[in-house]
Amino acid sequence: MNLRDRLHSSQATPRVSWGTYGVTGNPFPSTTQSRTNVHCPIPADEYLEDRVVKFFENHQSQVLAVVGTQGVGKTNFLNYIENEVQDVCVDLKHHYFVRYIADPEPSFDGLLRTIFQELGLDHLATLAKQVANHPAKLDCARSYDFRSALARLSEDPEDNDLLSACLDWLLGSRLSDYHRSRLQVSFRLDTVESRMTVLRDYVAVSADLGILGGIFLLLDELEKRDGLFAPSSVVRYLSALRVIIDALSNHLFLIIAVTPDAILRYSSALPALRSRLEDQIKLSPLMSMDEGLRLAEFYVKESRDASVPDADSVPRGLLRRSDVESVFELLAGRAKSRGDSGVRQREFLHSLHMLVEEKIVKLSQLR
Repeated sequence: MNLRDRLHSSQATPRVSWGTYGVTGNPFPSTTQSRTNVHCPIPADEYLEDRVVKFFENHQSQVLAVVGTQGVGKTNFLNYIENEVQDVCVDLKHHYFVRYIADPEPSFDGLLRTIFQELGLDHLATLAKQVANHPAKLDCARSYDFRSALARLSEDPEDNDLLSACLDWLLGSRLSDYHRSRLQVSFRLDTVESRMTVLRDYVAVSADLGILGGIFLLLDELEKRDGLFAPSSVVRYLSALRVIIDALSNHLFLIIAVTPDAILRYSSALPALRSRLEDQIKLSPLMSMDEGLRLAEFYVKESRDASVPDADSVPRGLLRRSDVESVFELLAGRAKSRGDSGVRQREFLHSLHMLVEEKIVKLSQLR
């Protein structure tokens, strides 16, 4: 049967309703799903939430490393805390989120550009207006060019062209006559050091004026840098990461998701970074059948169809306990053969997803 025939056959076959089983769709995410997965509570949640509460209370910078092998839920953990804090920040203004996946660039510039872009024109305009009312706050800035640019913006904070020019300068664009004459800046921000100096000043002045409570910076897949570039490039990147940690002693909440192997290599390549990453949250794979069963049941409960009047009375024959156990045993054997200590959550959930899809297809063909 060719593809056309299979499609026609599929369309002609009555589909089994997911609602029959009390769920809205396949309860388990496939490997192609990452940003939308629900988060199964783990002990690390409470620890991280405690750190967030302290950050909101005193704004002292926090740096945490989420350490775990591929597929154990690091990205899901970051998604969870991002959603939780963003929900809180609806009522707590002047907090910003920067979610950055370490793309294959040989420099730190991409991250710095992303931070400035996230703050954006709106924050820059608010800052200019506040400086106009409190010019003495400029004393917080160490960079002469940054003080000059802010002083010039404060004279006309509604000038969108001037605001855009200032943001371009912050992003490291080439210095033009317009920048020199209108912003009264003399040097291009074309080095990590110069941008970090300006970022530190930007945060300090904004915080002193009460318009910046904190920046939540989430770095995911940091291990991607290792193996893509020469060791010297990796060290430069890590050195810049250390600089941002040291430069922003307040108002920065940094979470770095990284594999254990990568963090060991990075710590050896740059020992000065090691002490900045002592506060670690370690995520583990599924170590027992009970853990696997609890995770599977959690996803089934989360996907129950809300439109079903009494979800508890709906038959749940779509996936039996023995099915979950068989999948876990199979994956545990594979994990042991490759030297893993347990079953990776992502692999486990994907296997359950494929099993449920297969069952639904068979049930549809029987109707």
